[in-house]
Amino acid sequence: MTQAPRVTTLPNGLRVVSVHMPHLESAAIGIWVDSGARHEVHQMHGISHLLEHMAFKGTKRRSAMQIAEEIEAVGGHVNAYTSRENTAYFIRVLKNDVPLAVDILADILQESVFDPSELEREQDVVIQEIGQSLDTPDELIFDRLQESAYPDQAIGRTILGTPDSVGGMTPDILRGHMARNYRAQDMVLSAAGAVDHDALVELAQEKFSRLAQSMHRDLPHAHYQGGDAREVKDLEQVHLVMALEGVTYDDPDYFASQIFTTVLGEGMSSRLFQEVREKRGLCYSIYAFSSSFVDTGIAGVYAGTGQDRLGELVPVVIGEMQALAGSVRSDEVARACAQLKAGLLMGLESPGARCEQMARHLLIRGRLLTNTELVEKIDSVDVTAVQRYAERMLNRPKLAVSALGPITRLESTAKIAARFGAV
Repeated sequence: MTQAPRVTTLPNGLRVVSVHMPHLESAAIGIWVDSGARHEVHQMHGISHLLEHMAFKGTKRRSAMQIAEEIEAVGGHVNAYTSRENTAYFIRVLKNDVPLAVDILADILQESVFDPSELEREQDVVIQEIGQSLDTPDELIFDRLQESAYPDQAIGRTILGTPDSVGGMTPDILRGHMARNYRAQDMVLSAAGAVDHDALVELAQEKFSRLAQSMHRDLPHAHYQGGDAREVKDLEQVHLVMALEGVTYDDPDYFASQIFTTVLGEGMSSRLFQEVREKRGLCYSIYAFSSSFVDTGIAGVYAGTGQDRLGELVPVVIGEMQALAGSVRSDEVARACAQLKAGLLMGLESPGARCEQMARHLLIRGRLLTNTELVEKIDSVDVTAVQRYAERMLNRPKLAVSALGPITRLESTAKIAARFGAV
């Protein structure tokens, strides 16, 4: 039987959380940092992501090759990602190699040298990654949406940065950013699987005791504005996103928003899939989404369709959203609750997912939510709660539209907003 997670806070403020998962021979171990793209000033656009890349490019004790060789010599693997609010570094190893994983994490996050030649090569790699993202319309469309919804704000900028901003980084700039943001109280060491909590705390105390305590950081409050981002491009399909303001992580309607999104456009039984794709054949890909942050949120619908279908697609999608606000059925809510609970509980059978969930709970909420508590929150959502959230969302006036492709037949944002009743 899986034990309950345990949390220990070290004297410097670093939180160590772990859960032992019986019958596993491996463990996932990672550091989650409360620092992402929205913590960047404009001149350092993309530094969080570049720093994530550079963490594996050599320390005072290990070269980039040695980091890779030591992990792969024990059959482990290492990875990392940057989001708008967090950066994560994680390793998967067999249980006897947990000390090695912790040592490498401590090394790359405290002793990276940021060698100029390595930095130059990695800048080229990231610039190629930026170019690849510009060639991926179903990803680019969401970057453009974020930019239009949060203009002139760090949370609205892309995570990758621009070729100019990334190319202008120096080793000293990276060191300064890490010194300001990679501090003990803003970091969580999380582990799940074949791991012993007391031994992990002892390792963390040994390896991370030199982390400085956190300093005050000004994080400007995000202001959702709505907006319009369109680009005529020679593509086979139109990529379209229509969005409205969503909710924060701690909003009372957070779980209702997840149920609404699921009923509207997640899975083959959802209203959008059935009405837009199955009955009308207006597109191949369509889904609803809801993204929450600590102080804002955005929610809406993505569709990929042919330019000759736009005239019918837009009013049908908006009609389905409005219809759901007016009359969601109890069986739809029950099905969506079951989908969310299954996704949650199935996902937590993976030590990597469990590791991430615990870290994110501590960073976002300051405490762990048990599976029982999460299930109860999902089960507490009823028809009334979904309709309340839907009406609240659709009555928010600012629409964000992002469109890419042969979009000459797409209505103006003002006309689309009028269909929502938004201005």
